[in-house]
Amino acid sequence: MKTPPPFVEKFEYHTLKQINAEGSRVYQTPNGDKVPSVTTILSKTKDMTHINEWKERVGHETASRIVREASGVGSAMHGNLERFLVGEQRVPGSNLVHIQANKMADQIIQNALVNVTEIWGIEQALYFPGLYSGTADLVGVYKDQPAIMDFKQTNKPKKKEWVEDYYLQLVAYAEAHNEVYGTKIREGHIFMCSRDLNYQQFDLEPSHYDYWLDKWLSRVGKFYKL
Repeated sequence: MKTPPPFVEKFEYHTLKQINAEGSRVYQTPNGDKVPSVTTILSKTKDMTHINEWKERVGHETASRIVREASGVGSAMHGNLERFLVGEQRVPGSNLVHIQANKMADQIIQNALVNVTEIWGIEQALYFPGLYSGTADLVGVYKDQPAIMDFKQTNKPKKKEWVEDYYLQLVAYAEAHNEVYGTKIREGHIFMCSRDLNYQQFDLEPSHYDYWLDKWLSRVGKFYKL
């Protein structure tokens, strides 16, 4: 795939102002409300038992280094994919992180973006009035169906049971888009590539949408009770 899918100006998307408040990400919506991000809600309500056990097992210093490296590769991969989607030249560079990120982006382009036929929004800010906000990597049409799409990097391949929060992100963004723009999106897709270039895809299917929506609303309720 040498050229990106066509961009279709289907909606007049709102721009949200991002604010960092007490270490949490908050967005200001068009009417002035300040609402937490989806990632903030998920991180504040997440069971940290397994993560804390991992930190203890590998050591906090090693764990911090692994997280920093993953964040660097992930940011570079996202930037690479965004340049592709807007039609800009993708330059691998000489930095090892960027070279790796370029190869990972190639996997997502070849395995996933070939199935995207319309782009509605890239790094698109979305919000559900009064409740939450966030940024979806990609909104558009995937295999003839409107969908929310997100890019993820991983150090090693993941099992479905390890990525529950990714499904909650997808359904959260879909609900926000449906509420504000009157759509009926019930699909979402996680496009993931590991450092060893193993591509994985996790799909939010319409038949399971309500299941994940209930879980997401439960987490939102838990957050506002904290």
